[in-house]
Amino acid sequence: NNLIFFNYSFILMFPPDPRTENWWLMSGPGPLLTLLATYLYFCTSVGPRYMRDRKPFSLKQPIIVYNITQILMSIFLVYEGLVSGWWNDYNFSCQPVDYSYDPKAFRMAGAVWWYFFAKIIELLDTVFFVLRKKNRQISFLHLYHHTMMPICAWIGVKFLPGGHGTLLGVINSFIHVIMYTYYLISGLGPQYQKYIWWKKHLTSLQLVQFVIVFYHNFVVMFCDCNYPKSINFLLALNAGLFLYMFGNFYYRSYVNIDYKKTDAITRAKSNGVIANGNGVVANGNGVVANGKGVVTNGNGVVANGNGVVANGKTKEC
Repeated sequence: NNLIFFNYSFILMFPPDPRTENWWLMSGPGPLLTLLATYLYFCTSVGPRYMRDRKPFSLKQPIIVYNITQILMSIFLVYEGLVSGWWNDYNFSCQPVDYSYDPKAFRMAGAVWWYFFAKIIELLDTVFFVLRKKNRQISFLHLYHHTMMPICAWIGVKFLPGGHGTLLGVINSFIHVIMYTYYLISGLGPQYQKYIWWKKHLTSLQLVQFVIVFYHNFVVMFCDCNYPKSINFLLALNAGLFLYMFGNFYYRSYVNIDYKKTDAITRAKSNGVIANGNGVVANGNGVVANGKGVVTNGNGVVANGNGVVANGKTKEC
């Protein structure tokens, strides 16, 4: 549905911006759609089949360089978006596109193209997953997000390189500074895991991002603003879909898992015996020694912290 909306509503209803029509990948939708189709085909078919009988690539150093590059690119985009309008010139309630060659307007158009370019580079996230055989991380949410963001950014560069919709790029780039910092630290090795305790809060920030983008584009559809309401609708729709999918991911990853842990402890307390936090619960069938014995699922005998249980027979140490 999004692609149909993209092909007919925008290309037929809105003329392209003459300032950007000769920029890279801006001649028409064909090159971008071909690139995205190749990306999806590689990540869902060709890549996994190629890696099936091969060892995963390490890619530690290239990924470190990639993450640092993404952090710097995201900082650059936040800065460009702010100084080109959102710091003190743009109106948060309604901001039309300035199609002139005014230095700030043209600078914002360039920032929108660089944002589009960053979305193309981010396709490497999935390529790295494939080459490292991390296929479980290639979810529908991941593929949808990495496919739709370049399309939305392309629409922005081609037809609306500035104005109301660019707040999305500033907020998203700010989130990516934090996100790729997390990826950088986590990729340095297990000894750095203690520094990334805030993973859960990163997902929370992403949810806040989608709420802001949804509200920012939804309310303007009911105002008299010289900005295409169909674009606001598309951006609000995608923000709503991302909010739902990321919210579902947050629930499954953090809320539901906490509930399962609490439920498991409750069932353990009702079925087994916990020895001052140091013993082992044997599902209600065994006996727990004071943190030193071994339980054999209810069939063995636990020596008082000094013996070893072997199928119900105790053998002294």
